[in-house]
Amino acid sequence: MLSGLTLIAVLGTSVLAGCSGNNDGQKTNAPAANGGTNAKTGDGNFHQAGMPIVDEPVTLNVLTIRWGNMGDTFTKNAWLQDLEKRTNVKINWQVVSSNDWGDQKSVMLASGKLPDVIIGDLAFGDSDIVNNLGIFRPLDEYVDKYMPNLKAAMQESPELKKLSTFPDGKMYSLPARLPSRPVSSVQPVINKDWLDKLGLKAPTTVDELYGVLKAFKEQDPNGNGKADEIPYSDSGDLDMNVLAPFGITDLRGNHMLVKKDGKTEYYPTSEAYKAGLEWAHKLYAEGLIDKETFTQDGTMLTAKRQNPDAALVGFSYQWTPDAVFGQWSKQYETIAPIAGPDGSKYQLGEPNGMSFRRNEMLITTTCKYPEVAARWADEFYTGEASIQNFWGAIGTTIEKNGDGTYTLMDPPDGTSADAWYWDGSLRDFGPKYASPSFEKNIKLDPSSGDGLKLQLDSLGKEYVTEPFPDVMYTAEEYADLPTLTTDIDGYIASTRAKWITKGGIAEEWDGYVKKLNDMGLEKLVKIYNDAYARYQEVK
Repeated sequence: MLSGLTLIAVLGTSVLAGCSGNNDGQKTNAPAANGGTNAKTGDGNFHQAGMPIVDEPVTLNVLTIRWGNMGDTFTKNAWLQDLEKRTNVKINWQVVSSNDWGDQKSVMLASGKLPDVIIGDLAFGDSDIVNNLGIFRPLDEYVDKYMPNLKAAMQESPELKKLSTFPDGKMYSLPARLPSRPVSSVQPVINKDWLDKLGLKAPTTVDELYGVLKAFKEQDPNGNGKADEIPYSDSGDLDMNVLAPFGITDLRGNHMLVKKDGKTEYYPTSEAYKAGLEWAHKLYAEGLIDKETFTQDGTMLTAKRQNPDAALVGFSYQWTPDAVFGQWSKQYETIAPIAGPDGSKYQLGEPNGMSFRRNEMLITTTCKYPEVAARWADEFYTGEASIQNFWGAIGTTIEKNGDGTYTLMDPPDGTSADAWYWDGSLRDFGPKYASPSFEKNIKLDPSSGDGLKLQLDSLGKEYVTEPFPDVMYTAEEYADLPTLTTDIDGYIASTRAKWITKGGIAEEWDGYVKKLNDMGLEKLVKIYNDAYARYQEVK
């Protein structure tokens, strides 16, 4: 792995060698990084179809960001190594830790000196790209000419095109659809041992949930003779998923909902939000929400969830029931969504699957061979390529069975499955497309990890609401959003804490709405709605 200073030095000088060449259009025998030979795509070396992509090797310099100290072991992935052999495209991987990337990114964007390709949305976000369009190539032409796999994927899953289209109508980044992801996001999780001890059934309505939480507090379900049970606890704020029974399902965290009629709503000024907070105040006033929810940090919350002497927390929202409770994990189970006052159930998630990503690959204007980079990237958009870049290579992590199905091997002793997948693949990052039909051939262990989440998904998937889409904003909108959201979100959070802990929402509601409008709420909602309209117009 390159250190921070080394990376910047390389990017500023020799890192561009792999995609540079003489301007006379002639082949040159000058050695490129990784031992390849530079070659112009216009001299007959490049093939628009078939393999190899180039006759004489071309080296692309590819930057990717990895979490913490993960390192570059993924580059040994057998599929990636075979891709080099099949395509004749050599990859000079430049791997940077997320711990170091913030400062390096600023220097890179200021200098305009970038590698040929960037892999993974951890590198550059929407605003980075929108505010620096001059250094990223529009990719529409390359997708149309050189990427039949991605083109077919976009026809099958139009979300890919919508996600990747920037406010000016062009695609500057490539998307992904991850394999075997659920429709539901976090789901309600409850201590089943406590339910059994008290002879209770899993709650199905807000009234039943209130009764269960009250029993948890008053009837010593952990059996230690102490009144130490905490029905619900969180850190810094109330998890908005607690308000899901009232129709509050905020997947993007921007306070925007899409109603059944397709119209948008800013829910902190809605009657549903008001009713949800009144209900939460009732829980808090009766000690069913931890008194320290708004003041404790994550470390304190974890200490309660993993208390060494007895389980203390009864109810929460989690990805899987074993996510946060340590030695008590087996006591917890995921349950179906809780029905609200209107009798309906609402589940946070994405009806088309929690699968779609954008900004998973960018080709810079520095790259002299974008056709080569596009054809190389298109090889990632098949089912087998996607699973091998999400879990690991066939024969290493994945077993391909005689009936055409795929199963995951057991990780080595002492290694968690998730760590093993990250060690041997790009995992969440990079171009991918696992089609719904291909996913039917993937057989996962339903007792843990990704397979367990798919099993739990059956409890809530039919109730998943249509989320506000993952829209993009113009440079002008990005300039206004931070100021507007900082002030408005801060005010909403502070009033929420006050109303849950002290009450008073009915008396103060009109003044609260007026102050939000005075703070620029109308302008903020217009930004969201304009971005939503652009997203809807993409074909």
